[in-house]
Amino acid sequence: MGRDFFIIIGGGFLGNYEVQLAQVQKAGERLKGVIHKTPLHLSQTFSRMCGCEVYLKLENLQKTGAFKIRGAYNKLVSLSLEERKRGLITASAGNHAQGVALAAQKYGIPATVVMPAHAPKTKIQATEGYGARVVLHGATYDDACAKARQIAAEEGSTFVHAFDDPDVIAGQGTIALEIFEANPDLDVIVVPIGGGGLISGIAAAAKALKPSVKIIGVQPAEANSGYLSWKAGKQVLISHPVSIADGLSVKMPGKLPLAMMCKFVDDIILVTEEDIKQTMRLLLERSKVLAEGAGAAALSALISGKLSLPKQKVAFVVSGGNVDLTRLSMLASQALVG
Repeated sequence: MGRDFFIIIGGGFLGNYEVQLAQVQKAGERLKGVIHKTPLHLSQTFSRMCGCEVYLKLENLQKTGAFKIRGAYNKLVSLSLEERKRGLITASAGNHAQGVALAAQKYGIPATVVMPAHAPKTKIQATEGYGARVVLHGATYDDACAKARQIAAEEGSTFVHAFDDPDVIAGQGTIALEIFEANPDLDVIVVPIGGGGLISGIAAAAKALKPSVKIIGVQPAEANSGYLSWKAGKQVLISHPVSIADGLSVKMPGKLPLAMMCKFVDDIILVTEEDIKQTMRLLLERSKVLAEGAGAAALSALISGKLSLPKQKVAFVVSGGNVDLTRLSMLASQALVG
């Protein structure tokens, strides 16, 4: 079940602070005219295949190709003038990088992004295209994050965390506002989990709007720190998270997201690498939806049969669509062999 080495961090529960619906709604106001209101698409194909009403929240169609611009922009707007003047620095597997870079570009703020050395070239090039300086360091998001904090201390830049930040979480939670605006009758929302910022924001807003809605997280079995932490009620560090869903490959969820996950998330499903790859292929073949690994993870729980929701109305968050052409070629080759 996931990686074979982990450490439980600290003792006792994680605290009572959480992001409130009012903060998410305020973020929604800030984001008007800045982001796309992405479609909530009813997939007849996947509904027939799986025996429930399948709705796809297509954040792969968001600016920068992923949901991250929501939290990044909301965080930037919340910063003081002095914090902005110092310039921004962040760490990211790629999508948060683009969100921060675009938000910084809009305000004319210099931005530096530290990314893992193996980050997809498309994400590196897109981040640089928005005017940010990219530094490649380490094998994982966590390695990049440590380097970003080091550079922030050396250069005096303002550090923006990718997921363990209330303003970032509130920005991601605006997805729930759009989901319920499009369909208030939903029974379940299924969300991919990396560091926990996306699911915690969506869960807090969704439960406030409709307490009966179920929130289910999905995480790769080979990068399962969120699942282990949620089960333990404490942050659990894993040694080597590796997945085709690079945006979900973190060693440990954030403290604030985890506290909110423990309060609001009803279940977490683990999926295999093959589950994710198969769903990426099916999304492209059947629905013409280009999803990266993290973007396909939520639906992969249903497609693989690990999640069964008969006759229910279910929204699956397709969190991003930034896929390398080399990865697409690999998936096409595997499909032909299959």
